[in-house]
Amino acid sequence: MRRIAIYIIFSLLFYPAFTQAVTYPSRFIVSQDGSGNFKTIQEAIFAVRDLSQQTVTIFIKKGVYKEKLVIPSWKTNISLVGESRDSTIISYDDYAGKRLAVRDAFLKTDTLRTFTSYTVLVEGNDCRIENLTIKNTAGRVGQAVALHVEGDRFVAKNCNLLGNQDTLYSATENSRQYYINCYIEGTTDFIFGEATAVFQSCTLKSLINSYITAAATRPGQTYGFVFFDCRLIADTNVKKAWLGRPWRPYAHTVFIRTQMGDHIVKEGWDNWKNPENEKTVFYAEYKNEGEGAGITGRVKWSKQLTEKEIKEYTLTDIFSGWIPVENK
Repeated sequence: MRRIAIYIIFSLLFYPAFTQAVTYPSRFIVSQDGSGNFKTIQEAIFAVRDLSQQTVTIFIKKGVYKEKLVIPSWKTNISLVGESRDSTIISYDDYAGKRLAVRDAFLKTDTLRTFTSYTVLVEGNDCRIENLTIKNTAGRVGQAVALHVEGDRFVAKNCNLLGNQDTLYSATENSRQYYINCYIEGTTDFIFGEATAVFQSCTLKSLINSYITAAATRPGQTYGFVFFDCRLIADTNVKKAWLGRPWRPYAHTVFIRTQMGDHIVKEGWDNWKNPENEKTVFYAEYKNEGEGAGITGRVKWSKQLTEKEIKEYTLTDIFSGWIPVENK
């Protein structure tokens, strides 16, 4: 009995220590000079608790980080925040067709494709990037993605997304993405994909005569790419740019109150050399301004939204109830 009593007393004394909740860090610092928690961004991402339900901020100090970065699906609620939009740079140089030195066991190939050419891949839900530059530096060698996003409820704020062909891949039909105050530049189809994505107050720069968007909206999706209060600009050598062409037949792209430079062709839109696409795409505009915003020469299969129709273009409607934190 005496031994049992001692055991009970011991258990009561030390029980709180055994049951104390485990705490997980909510902030990491990445710095190349060793003054932070990690020297690479990928190390910091792997240090975040799997399926985190709290937001974990990874603060990235100034520098050029040459990393092919992945936020996998089991790393959720991660926020990458740079010290400086123009001086905190994530850079890589992969491109479609590039041969790998070692065959990739998972992809079962030794050659990269568009979908594996990314500099940054975001698969986890509820992730966010802010005050960063993400670059694909492969040059004009074909498809070379800077940012590839598959996760749901993704936010990019105050970022530069730089590349050439296929700069931003807004991927997967169930992904909702919000880009605010971002600068995005590229050559051909430099914003493309299946996601429902809103671009608020962003600047889009065309680097050659080509197409800005290539949506692949699925037939069951109500919205695709929606641009609010953006600016369309171009290099001085650019004379002809199209608002979009359909990567897939049900492409949905809308420009609302956007400033359009004179590089935007009067037709506005292209059918990707397939007249059948004209029957299924939804290409629309509303109260755009600038030399490229004239409506008299627009293709007949695009439309101008009415006052009634524009009321359906709210973040609540577009994102099916999710409101990015900046707009709550």
